[in-house]
Amino acid sequence: MRSLALFLCAFAAMAADAPRRAPGFALPDSKMKVFDLYDYRGKIVILEFMKTDCPHCAAFASVLDKVQQKYGAKVQILSVVNMQQDNDRTVAAYVAGHNIKYPMLFDAGQMAFSYVLKPELNYPQIFIIDPQGMIQRQFEYGPMSRDIFEGNGLAAEVDRVVAMSGAKK
Repeated sequence: MRSLALFLCAFAAMAADAPRRAPGFALPDSKMKVFDLYDYRGKIVILEFMKTDCPHCAAFASVLDKVQQKYGAKVQILSVVNMQQDNDRTVAAYVAGHNIKYPMLFDAGQMAFSYVLKPELNYPQIFIIDPQGMIQRQFEYGPMSRDIFEGNGLAAEVDRVVAMSGAKK
């Protein structure tokens, strides 16, 4: 009974967060190609903050791959690493080892802070941004969000954002 109450409180807290405008950014990948969030208006964006040595991030790569296969060009996945924790070499190894097909971007920390709004960033963490540029959902890895990062929960959340935005699957 106590765990049910905890679950309901956590769910209510997550649901209580009103959508907010996704902060704009323009970040480079390892080849210095710049990716701008504004270029993806009209698509759902899954923005992931991760580290290449994070075991939960590595497991989540296969979930992101399934979502990418399901939605194709309707959903854009962008992964962001911190330049103080990762570099070209670690990112290249991660991309090759997990067959990553979406952009891996480098941030110095300011952009991540504008999303997380707290000094500490736990990994992995994702933001689901609707086609109008509003953050609809935010998830940080933990016991209450395990299905998002390890199961089918992310696809269900993307379906919800698709339904809310009127976009077609």
